[in-house]
Amino acid sequence: MTKNKFIRVKCTNCKEESIIFEKATTEVKCKCGNVLAKPSGGKVKLNAKIVEILH
Repeated sequence: MTKNKFIRVKCTNCKEESIIFEKATTEVKCKCGNVLAKPSGGKVKLNAKIVEILH
């Protein structure tokens, strides 16, 4: 079973919630254009507030 998770995050700019993969390999942006997460070679570096970790 995989240990990778999805994370529900809230944009600090527009408060929109999004679900992202914790090990995304590309930059993840909100629909308002704010960067939510940047790849770091492992887990992403978040620029958003974590709402929930999904299993």
